[in-house]
Formats: sequence, structure tokens, C-alpha cells
Amino acid sequence: MREIADLGRRTSDVGSRDPRSKVRWLLAVVFCCLLFPVLSCSSKPDASTLVMLIESSPTNLDPRVGIDGQSENIDNLIFDDLLTKGDDLNVAPGLAERWDIPDPLTYVFHLHAGVKFHDGRPLTSRDVKWTFDSLLQGKIRSTKAAVYKYVDRIEAPDESTVTFHMKEPDATLLWNLSDGAMGIVPYGSGDEITLHPIGSGPFKFVSAETDREVTVERNDEYWGGPPKLARVRFAVVPDETTEALELRKGSGDIAINALTPDTVVTLQKNSNLSVEHGGGTRLAYLGFNLRDPILKDVRVRQAIAYALDRRPMIEYLWRGLAQPARSILPAQSWAYNGDVPAYEHDPEKAKRILDAAGYPAVNGVRFHITMKTSTDANTRLMVAVMQQQLRDVGIQLDIRSFEFATFFSDVQHGAFQMYGLRWIGGNEDPDIFEYAFHSSKFPPNGANRNYYSNPKVDALIDKARREIDPKARKPLYAEVQSILAQDLPYINLWYLDNVMVHTNRVRNLRLNPAGNFDFLRTAELIAP
Repeated sequence: MREIADLGRRTSDVGSRDPRSKVRWLLAVVFCCLLFPVLSCSSKPDASTLVMLIESSPTNLDPRVGIDGQSENIDNLIFDDLLTKGDDLNVAPGLAERWDIPDPLTYVFHLHAGVKFHDGRPLTSRDVKWTFDSLLQGKIRSTKAAVYKYVDRIEAPDESTVTFHMKEPDATLLWNLSDGAMGIVPYGSGDEITLHPIGSGPFKFVSAETDREVTVERNDEYWGGPPKLARVRFAVVPDETTEALELRKGSGDIAINALTPDTVVTLQKNSNLSVEHGGGTRLAYLGFNLRDPILKDVRVRQAIAYALDRRPMIEYLWRGLAQPARSILPAQSWAYNGDVPAYEHDPEKAKRILDAAGYPAVNGVRFHITMKTSTDANTRLMVAVMQQQLRDVGIQLDIRSFEFATFFSDVQHGAFQMYGLRWIGGNEDPDIFEYAFHSSKFPPNGANRNYYSNPKVDALIDKARREIDPKARKPLYAEVQSILAQDLPYINLWYLDNVMVHTNRVRNLRLNPAGNFDFLRTAELIAP
């Protein structure tokens, strides 16, 4: 499960009588400063190689180890998982063409016949068993081992059958065997997979150079049908302006979820480029320290929710490429419940709640709250708007920005009042409720960094994890979401759309809610 910093630098105050005009003025001024001059260049691309621009190198291409976004997305093209995910974020067949659950402690997977690794070796149940045993037995050291803590043992009774025996029921197992979670490696594979990945996926590994590029080529014998692209080069370009220029020149073909909305709007005017976008699952949220003397009062948290107006931030900051969020789960999830208490912008109601909570305004100020953020420059507009909106109800928001490692360490250790982060990928399955809100998951045991504790929520989460039938789990998670919406350990802000900019020589691109690189399985290059 991954999170990244969401909120950025301190921003100066701007005065105006109309709060909405102040918001628009702030947004307009900084937008003008952020627009960059785009140069016209020409470049002749390689007709057989698609160049995808990525912000950083994958940290480890062993699918048992790599947990960063680039590693998981590229691994998902080189390796196959037992299962895949559909657009509803539910599991579907992958290497396993079907599976049986004869009892809550037993999962039996039946593998596709005729699957081969890139070096020609057949993929059998022995390889699947080795992949997971190497984690569970400590042959490979990885944080991913914790995900499979309820697995007791794995059996391979024949070449096409794999059986997982559980210590106790764990309904999240299927999710943790799907896309990007754990690609299958050949039997006996050790640390060498990091440098020379051998999988069974649609693309074969060719080469990698840290901070420069990763190259893969088509697997012509892929069991699921070979991709159309002959070769893909993932070029590492950490600077957004350089990425934009590479797209303009045609020396880069695709960038996904890497450019600011203003940059996307600018590039969209180029006749040689196209923009695709669709609903995504990346969640921006605000977190509260529930041990704080002020913020432990749910009325204060609710007042803050009523004071914040997400509409101008979505409209002007994100250019409409985001959707309001009511749950940590994305709307595409089978377990999503949008019928929960909502907090529409109502500053007068926020003032009444704060008055009732015992925080009258003195010289226009009720109290100060410090918000910790990273130094991400792209989020300074949001900070400025939030400061103004909270000031309008008498709350003085003080911003403290730090280098990411320091900021995240403070969040992990509870040294904050408020903070802002994004969930990327980890919130796509209802297992997130245990990881982020169960009282047993205070750091370092999990991501309940807000120190939220509600015995009823704990009981619902525990019951749902042990319940195998999704129809029985869904109402349990619906109730969890309803309670969280009332208790507000988080304020869920918005889901960011997936946005792809690409050259017109690339066709047949299909975005999915997760925003991974699966579109490369169907993409093709057209002749110039």
C-alpha cells in the first residue's frame, strides 16, 4: 500500500471581502506563474519502440520485493499474477483460470495449461509454490511477506493445481494474489531476479540502467496473446517541464499521471498530441491527530469539514480532473458506499458547531491549528485556499513544510495536528479499513496514524475479514464507511482522474481505474 505527500508549501495571505473572489484570485495568480514556455522542436521517433516517460527508476524488479509504483507497474508487464483485477476492482482469472474455496481455510487454484517463462521453461504449480515459500520462509527478505501472514502452507499436488491452506479466514487473500501484488517467478529464483527478471508476462526484460531507462520487448509466445508493441523503453525524466518538452518534440510518446493540470491543458493545444482521462482511484485526504486536545472533539473535525469548499479547488486547481470523495474506497469498488453523511460547504454551520463546542471567536480567531506538509510546490495553491476558508470561520491554519522524509517521519510518530497525503493503490480494496482505521494498527503496526479507535468499527472489520462471501461482506463495510463519515478521522477530499498525454502515433490505449500500465498490452504504433 502506497501513500505520497499531498500538501505543500506555506502560502502568504491575501485580503478581500468576498471569500470566493479571494479563492479565485489566489488560484489565478499562481496559475499564471506556473505556466511554462513550450518550445517547438522536431524529432524522428524510432518506428518500432514506444517511449514512455516515468518520473523515477523502479527500485526493484523482483516482484516479491518491489513495492514502489514504478516497480509494480513494470513488473506487472513482465510477470503474471495468479489473478487479475476488473474495472470494478474485483478479482478475475489470471494465471489461475479458476479457483475453488471448499472451506474458509482452503483455496484451490487451477492454472492455465501451456504457460511458459521467457526462457522457455514451463510455468507449473511448483513455481507458484516457490514464489510464496521464498517469502514465507525468509529466503527473500521483503515487506510483502506480512501481507501473507495468514497463509499456513502451500501445496502443489500436481503441475496445474496450487492449494493455499490458511491459519484463519482471510478474505483479502484473493486481492493480494492479483495484479501487481505478486508476480510468479521460476522455481529456485533468488536475488538474481532483481537484475535479470524472468517472468511469463506479455513483455520480456531487455535491460535497465538506474535513473536512465528500462527496456522491455514483446513476448511473441505470450499465452494471453502477444502485445502489438515490439518494444517499450521507459525513460526516466524526473522534471515535469522536461517531460512536457519531450512529448512536444515527439521523443517521448506517453506520460500518465505525471503532469500538472495546467501543463495538460497547454499540451492539449498541440495537434500532434492527444489527452485521455478517466475516473481514478488515487485519493487525496486530510488526517487529524485524535489525541490532540482540540481535534479529539468530533465537532471540531466536523466544523472543519463544513468550512472547506472543495469545488473551487477541483475546478481551478485540478481543472475538473478530480471527483469529490466520500470514502477512502474509490467509487469503482464493489464495496463502496456513497450513501454516508456528507459535509457540503456551509461556513455558517461550521461557526455554530464551533460555538457549541466552546470555541468562541476572539478578535476573529477561535484557535490555531498547525498543518504539516511536504515541500511539494504543486500543492501550494490548495494550502492557500484552505487557509482562507478556515480563516473565514475563525480557525487560523499555520502551515509547516518539511522535506518529505522528515514530514513523513513526524506523521508516523504522531508529531502533528493535521497533515495531508494521498492513497495510491492501497485504498482499492476494503482491506484498507483494517490497515488505516483498526485500533490494532497504530504505527508501527499499520497506518492508523490518526490514533482512531472505535470498538464497533474494529468488530465490523474483524468480522468482514473472516467472511468469504462478498455479499455478506458488503453491508459490513458499508456500515464501517457510514461510521467513519460521522467520526471523521479523515476528511476525504477527492479522487484524482487518470490523465494520459500521448503522441498521435500511439493508438488503442485503454485507461483503467487503477492507472497502471496495462494499456501497453493493447497499444500499437502507427506508421508515420
